[in-house]
Amino acid sequence: MAQLLDLGGRTFAVELEGDAPAQPADGGLLLPPGRAALLHGLGDALFYRHGHNSWSPCGWRRLSAGPLRIESAERRLTADDTVWDDPARHHSSAVAALQGADGQVLLLGALGLDIPRLTADENTLAGWYEREGAPWFLAYGDEEEVFAAYARQLAARLGHSDKRAGNVWCSWYAYYENITEEQLTKDITALRGLPFDVVQVDDGWEQMVGDWEPNTKFPSGMRALADRITDAGLRPGLWIAPFILLPQSRTAQERPELLLRDDHGEPVVAGHNWGTGYWALDLTRPAAQDHLRQMIRRVVHEWGFGYLKADFIGAGAAPGNRAEDTGREEAYRTGLRIIREEAGPDVYLLGSGAPLLPSLGLVDGIRSGPDVAPLWEHYATQDPSDALARNAVVNTLHRLWQAPLLEVDPDVVYFRSRLNLLTEQQQRWLRDLADICGFRAVSDPPGWLHPDELQAMTAYLAARPEVRRLGRYRFTLDGREVDFTPAVAPETQQRYPIS
Repeated sequence: MAQLLDLGGRTFAVELEGDAPAQPADGGLLLPPGRAALLHGLGDALFYRHGHNSWSPCGWRRLSAGPLRIESAERRLTADDTVWDDPARHHSSAVAALQGADGQVLLLGALGLDIPRLTADENTLAGWYEREGAPWFLAYGDEEEVFAAYARQLAARLGHSDKRAGNVWCSWYAYYENITEEQLTKDITALRGLPFDVVQVDDGWEQMVGDWEPNTKFPSGMRALADRITDAGLRPGLWIAPFILLPQSRTAQERPELLLRDDHGEPVVAGHNWGTGYWALDLTRPAAQDHLRQMIRRVVHEWGFGYLKADFIGAGAAPGNRAEDTGREEAYRTGLRIIREEAGPDVYLLGSGAPLLPSLGLVDGIRSGPDVAPLWEHYATQDPSDALARNAVVNTLHRLWQAPLLEVDPDVVYFRSRLNLLTEQQQRWLRDLADICGFRAVSDPPGWLHPDELQAMTAYLAARPEVRRLGRYRFTLDGREVDFTPAVAPETQQRYPIS
């Protein structure tokens, strides 16, 4: 069906599947399920690309420029969706938007699961679903208003969370995989009395990814470690990657029936890390579901961890030949639902490497970009998914509209001078952005900090500034203006208004 739609004083031509017309909705229009294509008339507009998972590049880029995407096929498999990647056209996941010369924004967003994808050129904006599909939300007007209206629609249909993590100390950016029970015991003692709420033990505690039992560096076991954290007045947190397995893991070798497989019966490579491709669980298989339930019961109810960082979970939506004929995101959501049910409502669940829409109503927070690093950028690669502080800042700025749905996790901030190449301005951007998100995490061991650095960290964590948004990249924190414009790619700063 072809229609002319009036939105915000402008007329758009739209082509919809079927005979159902567009319907008025809070802040815009509801379009029927199926493919939707709009003749937008905005010309060489700025295009908003939303990444497929936490690490996928996200931001605004002019339609006449090349699309924002990950060039490396291996990296793209991990940090985006290879099925609908298009090197020749601007494309997006879940939602896309166009900003014309007058600063107004046209938004088209999916309201259901099944890998919603969108593309745009200087004439059209189109969206479709991988399988059956769901309705779309269409809005035109002020940028903040149209994204806020879309967030309200998502909250009503898929859910949201109001839980707050508090201040988190994480082991990763100090020790990476080289954590030990002995070192963490010292750090837990040093954290006692500081304004932290959670101690999150990151990767390096497990026997192998896929084998979720403590390795020999933790001879007292994980229950003893959780008890030490609790005794220090803090909430025990743990990193897990519940949907993936390394091929060398005991579980992968002994339980091949758990694995997601391709059309040839081979295990699906769902991404790359730890120097190899990793495999994924088929979350539609009862055996895999039971395996997942046992894992979460052990971690939460036997060991006592009440904060879980579930990493690499986008692998649950990897393409594959599943036991049940269901959509990829529905299979992923089944896995997340099992985690939530087994963990219970009081556990804080942070998703990383996660697609947004099928996570809503089940996770409490979501990583908003690639990992940070004590390095702003480097010139050997321009990969927007690299673990660099600038990439994390850029992605998070472009995902702040998600804050009414869950906590937006911008990753850690730094106070240490040890092993740190960030300038004071770059560190300030990280800290200010974490304040704007309301999710603040640190990975600096107190023993690494000079007295002035420890004092600065303590004061920062104890304060909760009042945040006001002035524009896309401009804010005030307790009246102090913060402008992230210099941190963002040049093509988003020119020609059309951004505030």
